[in-house]
Amino acid sequence: MEDDRRAKLDRLRADGVEPFPHDFDGVVAIAEVHAAHAELEAGEETDAAYRLAGRLAARRGHGKAAFLDLIDRSGRIQLHARFDVLGDESFELLTSLDLGDLIGVDGTVFKSRRGELSLRLDDFKLLAKSLRPPPEKFHGLEDTETRYRRRELDLIANEDARELFVLRSRVVAAVRRYLDREGFLEVETPVLQPLYGGAAARPFTTHHNQLDRDLYLRIATELYLKRLIVGGLERVYELGKNFRNEGVSHKHNPEFTVLEWYEAYADYEDAAARLEELVACVAGEIGYAGAIDFTPPWRRVTLREAIEEAIGVDILFTRDPQALVDAARARGIEDLDPTETWARLVDELLSKHVEPALERPTFILDYPEELSPFAKAHRAAPSEDRLVERFECFAGGIEIANAFSELNDPDEQRARFEAQARELAAGDEEAHPYDEDFVRALEHGMPPTGGLGLGIDRLVMLLSGRRSIREVVLFPAMR
Repeated sequence: MEDDRRAKLDRLRADGVEPFPHDFDGVVAIAEVHAAHAELEAGEETDAAYRLAGRLAARRGHGKAAFLDLIDRSGRIQLHARFDVLGDESFELLTSLDLGDLIGVDGTVFKSRRGELSLRLDDFKLLAKSLRPPPEKFHGLEDTETRYRRRELDLIANEDARELFVLRSRVVAAVRRYLDREGFLEVETPVLQPLYGGAAARPFTTHHNQLDRDLYLRIATELYLKRLIVGGLERVYELGKNFRNEGVSHKHNPEFTVLEWYEAYADYEDAAARLEELVACVAGEIGYAGAIDFTPPWRRVTLREAIEEAIGVDILFTRDPQALVDAARARGIEDLDPTETWARLVDELLSKHVEPALERPTFILDYPEELSPFAKAHRAAPSEDRLVERFECFAGGIEIANAFSELNDPDEQRARFEAQARELAAGDEEAHPYDEDFVRALEHGMPPTGGLGLGIDRLVMLLSGRRSIREVVLFPAMR
């Protein structure tokens, strides 16, 4: 098959046809043609001329006439080619092209007697010779591994895949529009960082030859963005890639897209209200019609209440790991490791026994201090509970967002870092390293601030009805 295509390539060049020209100006989207002529009656002709371009997806010949299907990002249209209009050579060239070849066409719109919108060709031009056949002859690419590893084939073969990534682009654009409208500034912070921070995760490490030092791919944008709040920018956001050296699953990819925003003079309740508003706004803009109701207000429940509802254990009755393991075992939960820290055990109970059941949007509020080194102490909870003003937001059985009333007391932040440093020294690879530059920034004064991180990949999963992050990332990490 490929040999035949290469032989055709050689013949094209021998006949003076350039199989890979430089450009084809003036192209409009196929969807625009459909929109402009939606009311055309079957059999009706027009003199409306268009220039289209795309990939040949099907061909049906009838002697001196041929029908071909052309697809672009926006849709599909039927082409009608006639021998007496194009001439002998052009008609023969067109009908000898392979499926998958890219062509540009000029013609006028009509609707066939069967009611299919079509373009009657006046001229065409080969734009790129396809040297490999399209997958499944455009009937679909079903092998999951191939779809993820060779996303270009998935996009060629599956209209659903093309629509999904157009949707993703629209979601990102809608998120930006909302924040820009609310007075936030989009900023950029370093991806290569001398000290990773802002989350509990293992980093990817690289080496800068000129500086002769190790650097880290960022695991979060948090600490740099809060330094901008210190600097007086007051409302900032960054939408970009983070990198975490962790496992791959239906909801984890080591390279992922996240939105973080920080808002001066706000707290975690303000962040929750803004998240509700943003997601509802984005869902409305893209025409979301799925099963999840994103209409505010969303359910709110404390972490303590959520775990007690799910398994009947009060996590705050003791901070002793063995006691928590024993309480869980008494209720049939046998897979907790008593050598883990109490905070890790609480997090595991949340992720395994609460999170999967949270289909409708839900805020889980008020976390232990040990799980939240950058959140302010809870203003209303008893001091002995050592809770902070933090929430995680869940929907569709996955976490989509994390937010704090941001800790802005430099002395308290220093103490939290020191506690994390002890855990790091004890072998906890996900503990947060001490960041003196950040503490020094806080010493200049950071106003009360609400900050939030929203997983864009997971948001797209929810809004598209997908259950795997690999579906919504163009080129996911593969084993």
